[in-house]
Amino acid sequence: MAVNRVYPDFGSAVADIPDGAVIMIGHFAGPGGTPYYLIQALRRQGAKDLTIIANTAGGIGLTLDYDDHRILFENRQVKKVIASFPFSTSASRPSPAEKQILAGEVELEIVPQGTLAERIRCGAAGIPAFYTPTGYNTVVAEGKEMRSFNGRPCILEHALKADYALIRAYKADKKGNLVYRGTMRQFNPIMAMNARVTIVEADEIVEAGDIDPEAVVTPGIFVHRIVQIKENPGFPRHPERNFCVKSVN
Repeated sequence: MAVNRVYPDFGSAVADIPDGAVIMIGHFAGPGGTPYYLIQALRRQGAKDLTIIANTAGGIGLTLDYDDHRILFENRQVKKVIASFPFSTSASRPSPAEKQILAGEVELEIVPQGTLAERIRCGAAGIPAFYTPTGYNTVVAEGKEMRSFNGRPCILEHALKADYALIRAYKADKKGNLVYRGTMRQFNPIMAMNARVTIVEADEIVEAGDIDPEAVVTPGIFVHRIVQIKENPGFPRHPERNFCVKSVN
């Protein structure tokens, strides 16, 4: 029997996420590759004590001001975050996550960006751990096993796995094959392969066979749920959707 991966709305796609779930959220530092609507739906759903694995902890203030996963911290849904850039770029405007981390209300595991990507990739590939020189002799190395390879000291890093992954794609077919565009090609592809349940928001959902196999980045075997975006979020999502920045003379 064929599996129906297409869900009618974002709320139904995240409805079964339980308290205490480990969730990967694909994004980098702007809205283009962020699963904006799935994050909104998870906030409304209200699951608590979540562990979030993402490049940032949201609300870092680097690009456009939009509702990324900072709203999960605002709603007090997060107990731990594993990220490379957890704080705001502006000391005068701390993010909700930053405030909660410094207050001891949210646990932080900070991971160098390349190491984070590799820990996710290894989790997807079934590789339990790896050695890397990155982070040696820093706070990142505290409590970790160390070995030298060719005279270079390295630390042992363990793979990451998630219960759910919230992913942003440009196009999906009904079997779950995904095509990305622009900044969607950051953490989304490796996170999509990692989780027990991968949930995707996409601009377009087409029939199976309508996507050139050579264009597929994430095969459908890794994808469990797809929801089509049906409205404009009000900020740029793709390179061809240009926007103007007014200069001040």
